[in-house]
Amino acid sequence: VDFVRVDREDNWDDYIILQAYVATAVHALPYIYCYDGQCHAYANFPLFDGKGLVKMLLLHMGPTEFTYYWLHRALHLHTLYANYHSHHHASFVPEAITGSVHPFMEHLMYTINFAIPLIGTWMAGGASVAMFYIYMLGFDLLNILGHCNFELFPIWPFKYIPGLKYLIYTPTFHSLHHSKVHTNFCLFMPLYDWMYGTLDPNSWTLFEKASAGVAVPHKAPNTVFLAHGTELLSVFHLPFMSRTFAAHPFKTHWLMYCVWPLTLPMLLVLRLVGRVFIADKHRLGHLNIQTWVTPAFAIEFFFKSQWARINSYIEGAILDADKAGVEVFGLGALNKNEALNGGGALFVKSHPNLRMRVVHGNTLTAAAVLQKIPMSTKSVFILGATSKLGRAISLYLAKRGVNVTMVTMSRERYEAVVNDCAEPYRKHLIHSTDISDGKHCDCWVVGRFLSVKEQAMPPPGTTFHQFVVPPLDELRKDCRYTSLPAFTVPKAAQGFKSCEMTMGRRNVHACHAGALVHSLEGWKHHEVGAIDAERIDLTWEAAMKHGFALVADSI
Repeated sequence: VDFVRVDREDNWDDYIILQAYVATAVHALPYIYCYDGQCHAYANFPLFDGKGLVKMLLLHMGPTEFTYYWLHRALHLHTLYANYHSHHHASFVPEAITGSVHPFMEHLMYTINFAIPLIGTWMAGGASVAMFYIYMLGFDLLNILGHCNFELFPIWPFKYIPGLKYLIYTPTFHSLHHSKVHTNFCLFMPLYDWMYGTLDPNSWTLFEKASAGVAVPHKAPNTVFLAHGTELLSVFHLPFMSRTFAAHPFKTHWLMYCVWPLTLPMLLVLRLVGRVFIADKHRLGHLNIQTWVTPAFAIEFFFKSQWARINSYIEGAILDADKAGVEVFGLGALNKNEALNGGGALFVKSHPNLRMRVVHGNTLTAAAVLQKIPMSTKSVFILGATSKLGRAISLYLAKRGVNVTMVTMSRERYEAVVNDCAEPYRKHLIHSTDISDGKHCDCWVVGRFLSVKEQAMPPPGTTFHQFVVPPLDELRKDCRYTSLPAFTVPKAAQGFKSCEMTMGRRNVHACHAGALVHSLEGWKHHEVGAIDAERIDLTWEAAMKHGFALVADSI
């Protein structure tokens, strides 16, 4: 599943809209139903008619299933398949909404066929209001189940109820149709495939294996990247919450506000039973990759009272991943906050026997920031200078002969960075406690929030190189703001169907790319705590070698 497929299936609701139009049109027709001298459409139907529902079921099992089977087989003839039905089968691996993705002409054919049980029941004198709801909702439910590509049915009913396997299909049964194409054509009843010789002989064996959870081997991913929620509405950006929202860079949408009250009970559930969960799966070359999510929102990371809880989530996920055989565990965004866990060092120190490498990925983030600073630069002004990234960038630039003004109120932290710098380059590290010292510098490297007054300080033409989250509001029209460090994944990457929050399609934050590079290179060291400035160039070169591309800044 990728962005091409998500866009192709974006109109999955066309069939539902068509049914609404058809139902409205029928309702508006005169003489559909006459009662007590007055003719109406649906008016005065009884709410429920048990005998009528039995008639409806028989009409579905007979004429509708029979017609659909042969119609479906016809759609697999070369001309019809190429011009129509291949649109549906382009989804080789079906998902729940795939069942509603068809060309318009197919929708019309299906509408006529699926109307047989409703019209037939009405003509037989058994129509009711319940008939419409039960048939339409039941139909959609079975259609969703058949295309969900996840076996939900237990084995025992099919073992102990004679003939049941011919009366109702399973997700496994229909998945075989999508993978083999010329088998298992039925709508919901495999009886017709059995009768006409198109039943795949592996259907029941595969179903039993899938139901038992042994149809495919369970293999741990090579690499896990741990993200977290940002604002409350970001929960609707998860792929399993809304594939459409997730397929585009995150921004609040009016529909999100409509369901905003749901975030509060969800937040409560996370408090009571929350644990790290899988949000997405990808492939990159030989690597199986997963994105996991810490059940915490960004604001919670700034409350010390929440740190123990959040660290327990992260630590539990690390231990689970290590036990499962994961090779590299990347920490994203605030999951590696220095105050929270020392950039992941806390977990490595607490569990010295980890076989898995824990990686904050910030070496590549530093490299990305540095790549945007022109080689001709003579001086920079750095805020957040003693943070992991600020320290590494300062040391690297000093070695390059750039005069680095480091803004920090702590003389001790400044001197600690100076002590980490080789003697010949220490003269390039300059301490500052006043942001006004940067008023003549046109290259600012920013690792913390800047107020309106602070952004007004530098001269026109200044470039703000950012590693602050969230990024700065671009208040100065006469200045340039770089975007947060990010990379486009290599062309070999597969299965990317969701945007990493505000990132564009197939773009990931630099720290995520850093974890992937660590795994691709097979490096055996943990990348936690302070950034080794001596590895910045090495990490950058490795990223380039594997096909990662630095995302260009918007103009």
